[in-house]
Amino acid sequence: MLHSIVIPVFNEEDNILELYQRLTKVLSSISKGYEIIFIDDGSTDKSFEIIKELSFLDSKVYYKSFTRNFGHEAASTAGLDAARGDCVILMDADLQDPPELIPEMIDLWQKGHHLVYARRRKRHGESFFKRASAHFFYRALNLLSDVSIPIDTGDFRLMDRVIADAFKKCREQNRFVRGLTAWIGYNQIAIEYDRPERYAGETKYKPLKLLLLSLDVITGFSTVPLRIATLMGFGVTVLSIALIFIILLQKLLFYLDIPGYAFLATGLFFLGGVQMFFLGILGEYIGKIYRQVQERPLYLVSEQNINK
Repeated sequence: MLHSIVIPVFNEEDNILELYQRLTKVLSSISKGYEIIFIDDGSTDKSFEIIKELSFLDSKVYYKSFTRNFGHEAASTAGLDAARGDCVILMDADLQDPPELIPEMIDLWQKGHHLVYARRRKRHGESFFKRASAHFFYRALNLLSDVSIPIDTGDFRLMDRVIADAFKKCREQNRFVRGLTAWIGYNQIAIEYDRPERYAGETKYKPLKLLLLSLDVITGFSTVPLRIATLMGFGVTVLSIALIFIILLQKLLFYLDIPGYAFLATGLFFLGGVQMFFLGILGEYIGKIYRQVQERPLYLVSEQNINK
């Protein structure tokens, strides 16, 4: 039985060796049948050189290196495309996904669960803003999404072969791995853990990048924003008709002089803002359609030692 470990990497030179040592210690205690697949997402530090050196020393280490930075979701996809194991474990390289959790994941998988995802009880070493924004993001996403995505989870998860094969059929450009694996279904279960601080380096997900990811995810897994636009348009139309009748009644029956310049100006600014906002939402969906019909590859590989 083969276990595949997929690790997207972007500028993690200070973490790779420690991750490799802890990972091999855990995996060798479980089985000799494993492979570790590093996906270098266009790193500009020595990450790729370290990965290549590990592959020379250990025949169980494989790698792919992108031509440029395609993003974490594309790197995760490349690793899942290459993985050959009966189960595939996806994890980050910053050691906030502890390798020591893997035996418990494999145990649950062997008991019949197709997907085992790690849910964070506590998030050590993270700012209040990041914890609060993550808390809001997952709950807002489930409120808007057609798919129930587990809250307080990252990409750290174990997938049965059937999940990994189903995932490879999903080739949309705007990707969200944890959302796609939730959409696939099958028997899924969570294990809880306290997420440790980053071993070294800085997070690659800055506030603006998280905001853009949130927008991508919501528009990628839900049409609710479009429905809200329709309902608001209908509501504003009904309100406008009601105001017309009120003004006509006041003019015809009570002969009231109603200048209404301030109200008119405020109303125009309000309607203009609403229109621009929802045009932006429409633009997001149209942009996704445009990217999808271009049919560009999700990633390009410059160097690899695994032919899959």
